[in-house]
Amino acid sequence: MKDEIKKRVAPFEAKLKKIKVALFDVDGILTDGRLYWGGEEVGYNRFFNVHDGYGLRMLERAGLEVGIITGGDSKGVLKRFSDLGLTYMFAGNEDKRGALNEILEKSKVTDDEVLYMGDEFFDLPLLKRVGFSATVPDASLEIQNEVDYITKKEGGRGAAREVIDLLRWSQGIVPKIEY
Repeated sequence: MKDEIKKRVAPFEAKLKKIKVALFDVDGILTDGRLYWGGEEVGYNRFFNVHDGYGLRMLERAGLEVGIITGGDSKGVLKRFSDLGLTYMFAGNEDKRGALNEILEKSKVTDDEVLYMGDEFFDLPLLKRVGFSATVPDASLEIQNEVDYITKKEGGRGAAREVIDLLRWSQGIVPKIEY
């Protein structure tokens, strides 16, 4: 198994070792992109993958700054990521450049120290700018053409965790097992 991990990380290791901030789009990345109406009180909602959420927490616990930048702003999305205790949560604006600029300023990192995972055209400015970019297999070909990595798993089905694991393996991050 160690050889398989080394083989998967090798093409990206130099870029991934620099990463200090990991950022993710929500719809289509941390969810499968489907929406359902939860009523007036909740609004539109989504399904999240628990493995992705645990991966985000592992990165935070290892000292990386982690966040979401999403065009949506439903109560369910905000609650999910608030509960995970992420460093950054930007929601409700499809122009994500301002959020990235604010994160760079607050975190005192450069573009090449940021990982971003997105799947839509409004993610392109960030995907083209950051040090490591990733998307999912059902993103359009224009998006796939601009990223460093295309996951094997689909959005909402562990795709973010796949990228998180590449990052962990390149930086030697091993989750602490609590008993």
